[in-house]
Amino acid sequence: MTEHILFLTGKLAEKQLRSILEKMQPEFTYTVHQLGLKVAALMTTDMVIRRLSDTFGASRIILPGRCRGDINALAEHLGIPVERGPEELKDLPQYFGKKAHKTDLSQYAVKIFAEITDAATISIDEVLNRAAYYRKNGADVIDIGCLPSTDFPEMENIIRTLKQQGYMVSIDSLDANDLLRGGKAGADYLLSLHESTLWVADEVASTPILIPETHEDLASLDRAINIMQAKNRPFIVDPILDPLHFGFTDSIVRYHTVRKQYPDVEMMLGVGNITELTHADTVGMNALLLGICSELNINQILATEVSQHACRAIKEADVARRIMYAAKQQDTLPKHINPDLMALHDTAPFPYSLAEIEELAGQIKDPSFRIQTSAEGVHVFNRDGLHTATDPFDLFPHLHVEQDGGHAFYLGVELGRAQIAWQLGKRFTQDQALTWGCAVDNSEVTVDLHAFKPAGTTLAKK
Repeated sequence: MTEHILFLTGKLAEKQLRSILEKMQPEFTYTVHQLGLKVAALMTTDMVIRRLSDTFGASRIILPGRCRGDINALAEHLGIPVERGPEELKDLPQYFGKKAHKTDLSQYAVKIFAEITDAATISIDEVLNRAAYYRKNGADVIDIGCLPSTDFPEMENIIRTLKQQGYMVSIDSLDANDLLRGGKAGADYLLSLHESTLWVADEVASTPILIPETHEDLASLDRAINIMQAKNRPFIVDPILDPLHFGFTDSIVRYHTVRKQYPDVEMMLGVGNITELTHADTVGMNALLLGICSELNINQILATEVSQHACRAIKEADVARRIMYAAKQQDTLPKHINPDLMALHDTAPFPYSLAEIEELAGQIKDPSFRIQTSAEGVHVFNRDGLHTATDPFDLFPHLHVEQDGGHAFYLGVELGRAQIAWQLGKRFTQDQALTWGCAVDNSEVTVDLHAFKPAGTTLAKK
């Protein structure tokens, strides 16, 4: 039996909703019903209860995406399943096309070793603070970095304290004595051993990460692997990722070579040599590097946040590993899975054309300003007309808010956001902060659609 869906909307959006549904040519049948209010975003579930007297034989009701209130209580009252649609009408086709394929991002294969590079020179409290921060952002193992020719008297205390607080810990040094001390203190992993220092692994229970004796010496790595396999000891192999212009491409080939020769060994990729040593945004780097890990079944990475431009590297790697895992499990491209790696741009930044915005502006009968963007620029409009510019300063003379500081400030903030969104190709929604994916900590309070939001400046001003 064909599903019949009731779409509830407001007067301004009704025509557009009907047009979109008609173009969709959905398999379901539908009824569009406007509840007698002008702006669909102002709809509440209490309003639906008061105004909806007929459900038109629907088996499901779709509310505007910003409708506030308890939809479970509404569904119980009406005896019909109720859900919120997308915030933008133009996203309705994708909503129905993708809703059944919501991706589970709770799973991943790659462990993140997050290095505290200067652990030898900071306090135990600072180490614990960074460890907590890294774990919050997705780290599985806290890597304690040793510095050359630097005493580290607190190493054992730091490792034991971290272990007591439930952390997995690795010790990171090329000095065999440091690694021996760290292993005896309870470190879970040793970064890094090579053919000449494998004796350390015989003294402790820690899992060693194996590297070539000298750079690019895969023969020595082969011998170290064979020794550990003969002892039936767990180990991880790191052929060493080199920075760009200093052997990066050759090092990727090395990883591929080792994987072909040893299909089942555990491997590590030190992503910090790219994210730290390339002055470019790290989101895309992490996406690509974790994609390489996914293809080569590399299940450990070593990540750092030393440089200021790499200040979100751990979080980005966490998101990237989950997206790549999901894409691999689904045997699909890493597209349309999750937007958190889309920091600067959006896949559909301008849902409405200039013509559609002009048509909407012609229906406005009140003085409240609406702000939208299209490929042509930033648009601000109310009952007195529509104005378009690419620089918000060009719009100010048309707003006539010189004597209204609060309103002018509000419009300045919103137009500034709109300009940034237009310049970068991001989605702009009035009264909402721009989204930057995992590139920033989200300081915005999560919108609770069960609660009722006070009228904003544009709606309060008359």
